[in-house]
Amino acid sequence: MRIVFMGTPEFAVTALQRLLAAHEIAAVYTQPPRPAGRGQGARPSAVQAFAEQHGLAVRSPASLKKPNVQAEFAALKADVAVVAAYGLILPQAVLEAPRLGCINIHASLLPRWRGAAPIQRAIMAGDTTSGVTIMQMNAGLDTGAMLSRAETAITDQTTSGELHDVLAKIGGELIIAALDSLGRGTLIATPQPTTGVVMAAKIDKAEARIDFNHPARDVLRHIHGLAPHPGAWFAHGTERIKVLKVEPVSGQGAPGTVLDDRLTIACAGDALRLLTVQRAGKGPMSVEVFLRGYPLPKASVVG
Repeated sequence: MRIVFMGTPEFAVTALQRLLAAHEIAAVYTQPPRPAGRGQGARPSAVQAFAEQHGLAVRSPASLKKPNVQAEFAALKADVAVVAAYGLILPQAVLEAPRLGCINIHASLLPRWRGAAPIQRAIMAGDTTSGVTIMQMNAGLDTGAMLSRAETAITDQTTSGELHDVLAKIGGELIIAALDSLGRGTLIATPQPTTGVVMAAKIDKAEARIDFNHPARDVLRHIHGLAPHPGAWFAHGTERIKVLKVEPVSGQGAPGTVLDDRLTIACAGDALRLLTVQRAGKGPMSVEVFLRGYPLPKASVVG
């Protein structure tokens, strides 16, 4: 098939890589480069970097609403557009341009977790399963008919980074199978249920501060749902310390109190042992390494 691919972050790269090996990529659409790093220089998206490395035509309009942008899109005469975490709204003219429409790789089991942050929200809410839904796109926000889906488990050990990688792989496999069925005319579209709809709001940085005045299991889900990005954190003095991995343990004390020399911190119910943390300006490190450079003795209070 002749495909237009539309995606921006690393999640979308896995699917593009699979599609490149199996189909013709007419063009790759991605969001424009954004300021990043200490120098705030313009940095291309993960999809743009991959596409350019493989000699693919890249287009990065700030919007798809302008008639000339829509005309350029239609002129590609694609069989289908494959969309994965693109980040821009597709106007009706774009949705209708490909011969077989636009298909989305969505990182949740629709209709649960429509919207911007389905991976993080699933973990933060305590879901025990997640997955990928291949969906026929329409004008609504993740409201189109479902074409295929696959599930995977979420455990207490699962971080959003780990789930992201699993779902990216699943998405790459599902989209190849879906396009094969679409080409044969055997792909069945199933309308989404009208019940069980939950929106996955974009993660706000204000959510990242850890509140130990909650049960340990809830705090764990909050931490793992935001790991590695943006990273949940607590303050100790003037230091802001990100927490990337924890495990639940028994323990009692005032919330936020360090209970031992292994950085076990009391919550409103039970406690959490910190496993992987990150200081400002440094990379992730084990708690053992962290404590050698930043002692947090028993009875210290953080938050």
